[in-house]
Amino acid sequence: MGAVLGLCSAAQLACCCGSAACSLCCSACPSCANSTSTRLMYTLMLLLTMVVACVTLAPGLHDQMKKVPFCANSTALVPSNFKVDCDQAVGYLAVYRICFATCLFFCLMALIMIGVRSSKDPRAGIQNGFWGIKYLVVIGGIIGAFFIPEGSFAATWMVFGMIGGFCFIVIQLILIIDFAHSWAERWVSNYEETQSKGWYSALLLAMLSCYALTLTGIVLLYIFYTKPDGCDLSKFFISFNLILVVIASAISILPSVQEHQPRSGLLQSAVVSLYVMYLTWSALANSAGECNASFTGDKQSSFDKQSSIGLVIWVFSVIYSSIRTASSCSKITMSEHILAKEGSGGEGGLIANEEGDGGEAGRDETKVFDNEGDDVAYSWTFFHVVFALATLYIMMTLTNWYNPSSQLSKENAASMWIKITSSWLCVGLYVWTLIAPAVLPDRDFS
Repeated sequence: MGAVLGLCSAAQLACCCGSAACSLCCSACPSCANSTSTRLMYTLMLLLTMVVACVTLAPGLHDQMKKVPFCANSTALVPSNFKVDCDQAVGYLAVYRICFATCLFFCLMALIMIGVRSSKDPRAGIQNGFWGIKYLVVIGGIIGAFFIPEGSFAATWMVFGMIGGFCFIVIQLILIIDFAHSWAERWVSNYEETQSKGWYSALLLAMLSCYALTLTGIVLLYIFYTKPDGCDLSKFFISFNLILVVIASAISILPSVQEHQPRSGLLQSAVVSLYVMYLTWSALANSAGECNASFTGDKQSSFDKQSSIGLVIWVFSVIYSSIRTASSCSKITMSEHILAKEGSGGEGGLIANEEGDGGEAGRDETKVFDNEGDDVAYSWTFFHVVFALATLYIMMTLTNWYNPSSQLSKENAASMWIKITSSWLCVGLYVWTLIAPAVLPDRDFS
């Protein structure tokens, strides 16, 4: 028993303090690809950062900090020389500082991993191991970020946050389009193979549900974000996006599109339409107060419904990019740069191919196997860039894309235009995935 515990302790010590890959996240699996284990560990790091940032926004935390003796506004008897301003440890500015340190960590990792071609590179150990040290670096960076003078830090970092958040929205919609295509292809394939009415009913029900939610969303947007007199810009956004999703849905069932992509159809269009309506809602939530149903006049309003949905979509996108291998649509959606290559780690990148593990003995020896000896399964540099952008997006989402000042307001014209522009890009990119095989017949999109 002691020997077993010793081996486990040694393995986890190598995972945390050495260059060995971590198998904690795949302990329930028969075997796990090194690339998948690493991506899941970085995902866990990002999710933990998000949780910490959410804690700083917890209602009542500001009042509780007044009871801490070393806080400047505390009534406890502590010498003034030892007191600090605890107001910086909570609220939107705290989220900015936490995400600032996390974003810098991923940017640093992106720079370190430039040019890595395989796990034989000496830098592979930094990518796949030293997890304890990495977490200490992130924690130290977050603590250090709270010592940055306020000055113009928030206003400057908000500009970076908006630019990075917009870039991640583009990446997120690429992942959603890839998910929609993969979902439809899997269910259509199951229906064609089994001729089961169950799969056909599931396809029809999913498509109708997404379109019903989209139509409901459009009606609610007209009710809550427009008025009979005025709000012309809001009316234009809603009407224009409605026209775009109708056009995209019509294109998806054109004979020329069906000829090159027999499995493209209304299910993908329904998913994209629903996401476009969410982006429209999110944009209108930052519109002028007289046309904004979410505007209550409360300057310290924190997390709202559209931000909560955005958080759920963000979590889905990050996890999807970590466990999903690239589909055949990746050549069109460019997600082969985000997702691992097909076959790099077995089905879905989680479970290894039994013939490639060296037999039963090989699977007993290790939970994690190296699948990047000849070539990396994904771009390590681009992966860290995506996670840096994801950090900026979650920063802006948790702060509702507001201006992080003492006069918080839901009105933010810059974020409104960023989100509405991203909705147009979403439709454009989806239409491109439909027409690309027909427009460029010489290219192989299979």
